[in-house]
Amino acid sequence: MKIAVVGTGYVGLVTGVSLSEIGHNVTCIDIDLAKVNKMKKGVSPIYEPGLSELMLSNIEQKRLFFTTDHKEAFKDTEVIYIAVGTPENANGSANLKYVEQVAIDIASNVYRDTVVVTKSTVPVGTNHNIQRIIEKNLINKVKVDVISNPEFLKEGSAIYDSFNGDRIVIGSENDEAADKLEEINKPFGVPVYRTDIKSAEMIKYASNAFLATKISFINEISNICELLGANVEEVAIGMGLDQRIGNQFLKAGIGYGGSCFPKDTKALIQIAGNVDYDFQLLKGVVNVNRKQQKILLNKLEERIPSLKGKKIAILGLAFKPNTDDMREAASIVISKELIKSGARVIAYDPISMENAKSILDEKVEYASSIEDAIAESDATLILTEWDEIKHIDLDLFKSMEYPLIIDGRNCFDINKMKNSGIEYHSVGRPSVVSTNEKAYV
Repeated sequence: MKIAVVGTGYVGLVTGVSLSEIGHNVTCIDIDLAKVNKMKKGVSPIYEPGLSELMLSNIEQKRLFFTTDHKEAFKDTEVIYIAVGTPENANGSANLKYVEQVAIDIASNVYRDTVVVTKSTVPVGTNHNIQRIIEKNLINKVKVDVISNPEFLKEGSAIYDSFNGDRIVIGSENDEAADKLEEINKPFGVPVYRTDIKSAEMIKYASNAFLATKISFINEISNICELLGANVEEVAIGMGLDQRIGNQFLKAGIGYGGSCFPKDTKALIQIAGNVDYDFQLLKGVVNVNRKQQKILLNKLEERIPSLKGKKIAILGLAFKPNTDDMREAASIVISKELIKSGARVIAYDPISMENAKSILDEKVEYASSIEDAIAESDATLILTEWDEIKHIDLDLFKSMEYPLIIDGRNCFDINKMKNSGIEYHSVGRPSVVSTNEKAYV
């Protein structure tokens, strides 16, 4: 089938590439000419495992194309996906200006009956508004059906998720249009759930809000575990064995980040407020996450009361491993506070340092390796659980002034750390204090 995808961020590019991989003829549209020219050569603008390889393969097989021209992309196209960003407004609501502009572009450039599929995360009622905008601005007498088809991809495993998802949600008021979308997705072999448009829109927000709630819940449990001397990892395993709870998203740490959970939780609070409903539980989730991001700073200041002039190493900058995404990353808050306290901050991340340089405080320094970052440092903070960090030779930490690790992602086994000669503090687990303890001044 001939398909156009508007927007080449995480959702749009992964969607377009995946659809081409299952045999469709896909043209991806972006207004950034330099970005489009790079993608035409198979260069991905984002770091996502497996994405570049699929791009090159499908470009070579002439199933995947890139352009800035809507008219060219929409020519003879049967289905158009909307996958542009919906950034957060100051009040927490979703900014829909890009989605609405795409609706106008579609109305101005379609010459045949078309199904419009909204992949962007949008508030309940948006798809009906997209339908109205298109119908109001149509130049040609054609029929356009708008469908909600929210995405459930995880950054760092988005390609895998496309072919191994739990479900494909189709929200539509037109059975024929829904049938067409189901047929498009059939080669993925993923179960399809069909519902009405508003319910499909809500499924996306409700899913992300529930997962964010799970994360904040286990982080609150981890804080209690520390006070009681329990181990949150053992608690999470015991909880997860209950099939009603499950073991996913029960990993304690320094909170969630990225492009979805922070934005979508706040957007759902705003959506509820628009109908005069006070979503108190979700407000608590957001507040817990905000507090959790600073928990490592509290641990560090307990150990080193004055950070002025101290060299602090940060390992991991992206909000999660296997991505270069810095949106809402804990490293933003933590590095800012460290600089404010007078510390010298040396950071390392295997992928996201270039992105970080445009976001973090200009005083943050960057190391070319873990070894360079931690050498002669007064403390090391671990913010992202990259495999490279999890599998590091612990003896490398002996190059520090005094081996002190504060681990926000519980990367290392507690029992192994007991015999390492390293002072080690993690989240929701007992601390390990070295017998070679040094007093800081």
